[in-house]
Amino acid sequence: MRVAPHDLAPSELAFVPFVSVENMMRIVHDAGVAETIAAIADRIEADFLRWESFDKTPRVAAHSEEGVIELMPTSDGEFYGFKYVNGHPANMARGFQTVTAFGVLARVDNGYPVLLSEMTVLTALRTAAASVVAARHLAPKDARVMAMIGNGAQCEFQALGFRHCLGIEEVRLYDIDPAATAKAARNLAGTGLTVTSCDSAEAAMEGAQIVTTCTADKKQATILTDNMVGAGVHLNAIGGDCPGKTELHRDILLRSDIFVEYPPQTRVEGEIQQLDPDHPVTELWQVIAGTAPGRTGRDRITLFDSVGFATEDFSALRHIHAEALRTGHYVDLDMLADPDDPRDLFGMLARAKG
Repeated sequence: MRVAPHDLAPSELAFVPFVSVENMMRIVHDAGVAETIAAIADRIEADFLRWESFDKTPRVAAHSEEGVIELMPTSDGEFYGFKYVNGHPANMARGFQTVTAFGVLARVDNGYPVLLSEMTVLTALRTAAASVVAARHLAPKDARVMAMIGNGAQCEFQALGFRHCLGIEEVRLYDIDPAATAKAARNLAGTGLTVTSCDSAEAAMEGAQIVTTCTADKKQATILTDNMVGAGVHLNAIGGDCPGKTELHRDILLRSDIFVEYPPQTRVEGEIQQLDPDHPVTELWQVIAGTAPGRTGRDRITLFDSVGFATEDFSALRHIHAEALRTGHYVDLDMLADPDDPRDLFGMLARAKG
């Protein structure tokens, strides 16, 4: 077993573990996709319970007509982490991923990075894990049917996470692109889920107790209208994640008990950007900690207005860091200069000339 970074000498820390896409897939398959989502969900929930120990700030975003590039930083005083992530809805038509990402985890005591990791796959796992955490506390306990409105890259991760962690038995799929629904149905075949492909959002909603919306277009859309959402449903809105991008009709929000990750970010980027700035919402960490109520009645509509927050990525990076060291599924990157004398960086360079 490899030595943990905290136990290494400065010269040994010059090499930084790097988890490539290939090694990320090895780590996930070693444990299982659903099991990895569950493990990350447990990390996220544990970190929500120590919410006040984290530095928190809305993500730093650079918007353009084509999409957005964002940095998402946080620290718990021992480790610092950040994710670089983009969101470019038009990418799919050009053969590129809509979302790509990488992340860094570093020690606070000396500033040395201890992990560089791909986060395109990891973000999909983390997003499903965060949805699971919210649903544990907000969804009807007897929920067995979930609707997935939007069947892109996140769809299968959500379905598998909810089956494994909450006992969902049927997933009802709808996307404006039938090819996306067909792709998701193929990928979910043999997973133990009953998969129903639908030709409208209304059909997908039939009998669903949990509804996840996850569409890509950067616009204020109406994926669900007020008359489509009945009493007692839990809404997991994960597609609206930047200014000017929403999925739910405003009237649905006015009927719902709304739960968010970090209000200063969600009020700008989430579904609640449609509401007055002082509209009441509950922070999810408070529900988990038992200081605020979650679902207060069988007929209540609960809405997790999820835009993704840096602490969730931090939790995912901590999990992958531990798993990479445990499994050895990483490579060492020579990315930190390590002169014999910390003051003699030039001398190190000069001697390398040979």
